[in-house]
Amino acid sequence: MNGKSIPAEYGCGVALKADLTSTDLAEIRQSALGAADPLGVAAELVSAVDAGRLSDPDDAGLALVLAAEIAESRSKLDAALRYVERALDAYDKRDDSPVAAARALRARILFRAGREDEAVAELEPLRPVLTQYPDAPAYVTVALAVGGRARLAEEWLTGAVEEVLAEREGPAPTSAEDAGLLFFLLQQRHRIRHTLGRSHDAHDVLAERLETKLANANARTAAEATDDLVFWPKAEFDQLVERWPALTETYGADWDEHRARLERELVRRSGPDLVLVPGTVAGLEAAGDPADPQTRASYVSNSTEHINWPPERNAPCWCGSGIKYKKCCLPRSRG
Repeated sequence: MNGKSIPAEYGCGVALKADLTSTDLAEIRQSALGAADPLGVAAELVSAVDAGRLSDPDDAGLALVLAAEIAESRSKLDAALRYVERALDAYDKRDDSPVAAARALRARILFRAGREDEAVAELEPLRPVLTQYPDAPAYVTVALAVGGRARLAEEWLTGAVEEVLAEREGPAPTSAEDAGLLFFLLQQRHRIRHTLGRSHDAHDVLAERLETKLANANARTAAEATDDLVFWPKAEFDQLVERWPALTETYGADWDEHRARLERELVRRSGPDLVLVPGTVAGLEAAGDPADPQTRASYVSNSTEHINWPPERNAPCWCGSGIKYKKCCLPRSRG
């Protein structure tokens, strides 16, 4: 499924497949709200738990939380509450992030149901997990925000940030990776303070700095990934490496290595609708500095030409050699 519409049987009265795996549940999470009958999906998940149709019985809590989230999204709060309470029973004595997330979900549902005192009582014991799990700042903050407790969320997050900073040795973090869990705390705190209209303080400045560096790093990674799908025909490749020799590190030392790299990358991705973008030296040069990954990414994204992959085994190879695919680039993926 991979984020696409959930198959019809998942919401039309037909039971989910037997032996649902963790991967199946993750895919259903991505697709359930787009199903024709999301509540039917939730009911089928509960049925799968009751009938023992989970590949791993320990996934019962996960399946029931998913059912609760679906029911909550459709304002079926009584059902959502039943499902999440069953999830907590299924988790039993576990004390980890999924359990804390389920308790935050229960609080969120209680807030929506107007049972505010119970919701706050559910969340209070979760305050310590803010400094234990990377995803805790998000699910605790969301629950408090749903209950109109944004100021309380700010207070808790500020305390957690200061606690982590007090325990941290050395200078302030210079990247999201370096910051670790602190980054997630700063990020959520910055967002909730923006909602409240707060003026920036030192923690907000640090949050913005780390978010900017993370965004730039992700952009560089995305730009570099596009290089994996640019194909340089033989004449263009020879001209490319003659003019910019450093690009052999990106595209290969020679044309054979270039084709082998592409074939291996395409096989690794191996999904439908994969295409290669044919490159030209003139086009790349017109886009800007060829040494800049952002220039190459822009060149690829603006290209209107493509080569479909894979060809049939007996069809001419995608590289334009004129040789059958099975005798040309197909074997290169095994190199």
